[in-house]
Amino acid sequence: MHKLGKVLVAAMAVAVFGGTAYGYTTLESLDGVTREDVIEAPDPGEQPADGSLDILLVGRDARTDNQDRPLPPEILRELRAGANGDDLTDTLIVLRIPNGQQAVKAFSIPRDSWVAQPGTKDKSKINEIFGRTKFASANEQRAAGKTDKAEINKQAITAARKATLKAVEELSGVKIDHFAEVNLLSFYEISKAVGGVEVCLNKATKDRDSGADFPAGRQTIQGADALAFVRQRKNLPRSDLDRVRRQQVFLAGLAQKVLSGGTLANPARVSDLIDAVKRSVVLDGSWNLLDFVRQMRGVSGGGIAFETIPVVNPDYRYDPRHPTWTAVQVDPAQVRAFAASLIGAQPAASSQAPAGPKVDVVNASGKDGLAARVSDLLAEKGFGKGDTKAEAGRRTSVVRYSDAAGPAAEVAKLLGGLDVQKADSVAAGTIEVVLGQVYKGPGVSAGGGAPAQGDQPITPDAAGCID
Repeated sequence: MHKLGKVLVAAMAVAVFGGTAYGYTTLESLDGVTREDVIEAPDPGEQPADGSLDILLVGRDARTDNQDRPLPPEILRELRAGANGDDLTDTLIVLRIPNGQQAVKAFSIPRDSWVAQPGTKDKSKINEIFGRTKFASANEQRAAGKTDKAEINKQAITAARKATLKAVEELSGVKIDHFAEVNLLSFYEISKAVGGVEVCLNKATKDRDSGADFPAGRQTIQGADALAFVRQRKNLPRSDLDRVRRQQVFLAGLAQKVLSGGTLANPARVSDLIDAVKRSVVLDGSWNLLDFVRQMRGVSGGGIAFETIPVVNPDYRYDPRHPTWTAVQVDPAQVRAFAASLIGAQPAASSQAPAGPKVDVVNASGKDGLAARVSDLLAEKGFGKGDTKAEAGRRTSVVRYSDAAGPAAEVAKLLGGLDVQKADSVAAGTIEVVLGQVYKGPGVSAGGGAPAQGDQPITPDAAGCID
């Protein structure tokens, strides 16, 4: 969680550097950033399905640096971090950057989200997948006869990073293009490097476990206090969901601070920022920072919006044998629809005849105008415009076809991963989309989606005060 801040700053700082000659010079000093091959190579000619660049920001609750060396005891005391042998990923945020646009969308995945473990039928909290995979990989390597502890640990961590990334992809339906990871120390350092971040609380709060002890009102926090702010979940109304909110507010302020120009105009602060990145951030090996800079040039501090994935039950009792054990229950179909909605439809390429079959859209959601909006979005994707109509309420959504299974599957994917069914009632050459009450995909609103948990998106320009 804390580490996450570092990651975002690394990405945002790189983006800002691209706008200045000094920035291009400074980028050369980022050559020393730790790299890890965690992104699978795309198939030849493969293009992003939704025209976005997607970055996974991971905050790892490790008491080590980016070379997996233990942090000194005096540093751990200053960070107010005790022993932790689980190796959890307590912050997971996906940054979605649409091609040709300057608005960046980001969504958080609560650390206790109950998800399928990649490659198995088992389920666990998503933040446990890293540690479980690391432990299993190390055991497998030792069973195979390996004895070099450093090499075993290195390969185990790589496997853990890949498994975490895969879990996020399977839950969200988003193909991750790049990966960035930070830890406790990195967040601590970067918050100090930028001179602190302003946050605002509606009321005073304390939490002994995280070290949080903040008065009400606006205040600038950095270092150990910043770490405590984004780690707190006790004495908050919604526990981990409110912790996610704190992370978003802090990151929005951090982005504003870095992108405002004041940080970039101070060579000493930029130097500290770069040094902190090099000491603590891990990036995937395929990330070309200069290309990223060119894509991100022009993004302003207010051009980032943070949201949280939809949640079914924040107090899910997942094991009848242990009724006090809880997780955050999520519906993968809803999450995929939500993630897709943050990007929305891409502009129509031309006025050529539709490349896909005609699509009829049925609005059974009760939301005014939804069928027309979805029909327009599909037309912009190259499908023919069919009829739109409303029907009696239906909870779930479905895409039906009679003889066009491939295009129907494509429509289902564009709308966030809907179910697909063969139906004789659908005319040949036509696809029918039925939108139910729980539909949260593209077209739900002018912005493409509804805020999770009733929260409005957090932006650097309008973070406001929180509980």
